[in-house]
Amino acid sequence: MSNQDYRVRQLIEMEACTNCQICAEICPAASASRQGNLSAVYRMKGLKQILRSRTGLLRRFFGKKKPGDDELNAFGNTVFRCTLCGHCQEICPVGIRLKELWFAIRQDLVHSDLYPKKIDMIRENLQESHNVFAEDNQERAEWVEDMRKVPDHGYLKDRAEVVYFTGCVAAYFPLAQKIPIALAEILDLSGVNFTLLGAEEWCCGFPLLGAGLMDMFQEIMAHNIEVVRKKGARKVIFACPSCYQMWREHYPREFEIAHASQFLMGLMKSNRIPLQELPMTVTYHDPCDLGRGSRIFDAPRQAIQSIPGIKLVELARNRENSQCCGGGGNLEMIDAKLSAEIAKQKIEEVMRTGAEAVVTSCQQCVRTMITYVKRNRISLEILDITQLIHRALKKED
Repeated sequence: MSNQDYRVRQLIEMEACTNCQICAEICPAASASRQGNLSAVYRMKGLKQILRSRTGLLRRFFGKKKPGDDELNAFGNTVFRCTLCGHCQEICPVGIRLKELWFAIRQDLVHSDLYPKKIDMIRENLQESHNVFAEDNQERAEWVEDMRKVPDHGYLKDRAEVVYFTGCVAAYFPLAQKIPIALAEILDLSGVNFTLLGAEEWCCGFPLLGAGLMDMFQEIMAHNIEVVRKKGARKVIFACPSCYQMWREHYPREFEIAHASQFLMGLMKSNRIPLQELPMTVTYHDPCDLGRGSRIFDAPRQAIQSIPGIKLVELARNRENSQCCGGGGNLEMIDAKLSAEIAKQKIEEVMRTGAEAVVTSCQQCVRTMITYVKRNRISLEILDITQLIHRALKKED
């Protein structure tokens, strides 16, 4: 390991940690596993010790020995058993940008060859298939065939005002494919001139960020920017918060971007989405990357409450304090059992609201929570906000 993967600001921020342990109290991985070494405070302590020990001047000043391979591997294991939910950063009393630090540590571990080898699957899949699941990228828009009415162009137009960037999970995972179907039908009904990118869409690059593989990102970003540019689009919309956050923070600001919840709320305000009464009691789960990551809290709630007949009840932990579903940070790949335990905590919180359905704005959250309730035969409906709005559409005569 070396210190080159950290900014000077981050090295300074590390020394500001007061060891207050508030981050440990809210960490979903630590609480679900009952292992304190998965908490941010443990990770921070371990990182400082390692950085001090491998720098000559600091090693002499602090009297640290270089850590052995076993110690480094044990530390690396805790780093990758994290959902990157960002709650620790949200509550840090001294304002340390912890999520950025976790990304830096992962990149450091990859450069030092001290990472879980399952991470290599992400590298290989994106290099060879341009999607995180190693599926045929020519099939990225095949979910369109499951729609009730498919236009001749199949939503693959040469030119359009809006590009709907589908994302890997919704494109390939059966449990999530209802999301792009719902969104495409709503956009079509609302008269939005939109197109998909189909096989030309590559993964947004977010899995690289969580895997410490950002060295590969530039080629992916350049490709996606160019294919959107060729469509003549002025706006790109995303139902996936991670895709949205990646474009918001790491892509050049050449296009106007919006999450689906924001875009749909705009259509609802303009009365472009015909709605009928939908008598349901629902609760809303704030996805980590959409809420804490992108500060989008109100648009999804406004959209839900704009549907006649809907009653929205809040979770005990909501908005910036939302409890992670367990689906982030590539955790399911590294430790599927821990991911499921975090999902259990989320579902138990949802069940306490008495709601008949939990609505979210993230295809990964939908996938993670549906997987848990199906495996455990729990009577609870999981819906993306696009699916809820689609259900409320006025039926055709």
